Amino acid sequence: MRNLFHFLWRNQFFTLFILLELVSILLLSNSFSYQRSLRYHTLSDFAGSVFSSYNSVDQYFGLQKENLRLAQENARLRSQLSAHLFDPDTTTLKADSLFRFIPASVVSNSVSHRNNLIIVNKGQKQGVQKEMGVVSPDGVAGIVIGVSNNYAVIMSLLHHNAHISGRVKKNDQLVNVKWDQPDYRFGTITDIPSHLQLEINDSIVTSGNSLIFPKDILIGFVEEHTKMTGEHLGSAVIRFSTDFNSLKQVYLIENYQANELDTLLLQISEQ
Repeated sequence: MRNLFHFLWRNQFFTLFILLELVSILLLSNSFSYQRSLRYHTLSDFAGSVFSSYNSVDQYFGLQKENLRLAQENARLRSQLSAHLFDPDTTTLKADSLFRFIPASVVSNSVSHRNNLIIVNKGQKQGVQKEMGVVSPDGVAGIVIGVSNNYAVIMSLLHHNAHISGRVKKNDQLVNVKWDQPDYRFGTITDIPSHLQLEINDSIVTSGNSLIFPKDILIGFVEEHTKMTGEHLGSAVIRFSTDFNSLKQVYLIENYQANELDTLLLQISEQ
């Protein structure tokens, strides 16, 4: 404290000048409306900037919760939609759907291997089972091949064992879909009749002939179709509708009638 007084005494003229300046500024800002409003405006800008930054941070940390809410809502809407799209009797409307969509977040994913897998944060406790179809918000993503209590392993469509029954949307022609391209963005459709000519951007959708995927879920778009002379069945390159490199959210599809249909097919095979 003694050193402080000593310093102030040694610099008394400078200290007096600073005090007089502060008093002058205070009197000026209290005396004139313009200076007073300028002071409040400056303080308001500062406070607004602080709260705006805080709000941006708060919104950022709330994105995960909001994304989860939107995924659950999308799953509910997809289930309601399938109640009308997949009803075998078109003269009636069923209250319940043949399919249930379970939202899940991707925790692991690959696109650069020959056999790519996806891991999601839903498992047996959430009703996930093997051989469930998996779709992204943009189209087909894969099939569940392994399940634990809280996680599931999905065979990505980017897997050499992944074969999906598809259909050319514009003419209902059945085709098979597989991934044998060096680029994760593209796949191949096979078993195209020689008389059929596909155009660029023709839609390829699920056929609905399996118990895994509902009908008319988008798989991709025709990128290139070259007809082979003398071949009965041809092939074409398609561009997958799902961007597997940025996959974050998926939906696992439960078919409520799968067990019944499996039992029926087993009975027929044993006859």
